[in-house]
Amino acid sequence: MTDQPDLPGGQRPHDTAVVVDLSDYRQNRDPAPITFHRRELDAILRIYGRMVGEGEWKDYAIDHLRDRAVFSIFKRSGETPLFRIEKNPKLAAKQGAYSVMNTHGLIMKRGHELPQVLKVFDKVLKLID
Repeated sequence: MTDQPDLPGGQRPHDTAVVVDLSDYRQNRDPAPITFHRRELDAILRIYGRMVGEGEWKDYAIDHLRDRAVFSIFKRSGETPLFRIEKNPKLAAKQGAYSVMNTHGLIMKRGHELPQVLKVFDKVLKLID
């Protein structure tokens, strides 16, 4: 007689235990979503605040997906976004992880550094006679 509970098929509790390698466990978990870091959000929100002050933009949305992070900018909350600022780490070694797209999905600027990519929103001053 033992003090172990009876299991079907005469198995003992230690026969049912499964040892899992920690590295295998970490690889099988759902990957963490891609996010904007604090400095990236600061740069984006600085431009967003300036454009809201000028009356150009009204609303925004942030999506953290498995493969990319997206900051969408809206003129009105019920419409499609005017611009999307995307961070896609898979493209970091190629054309750059950051890109700005317009409403139609056309890439306006892409690069490795977010401040350089966000310069697409800088307005050019014109001399008026």
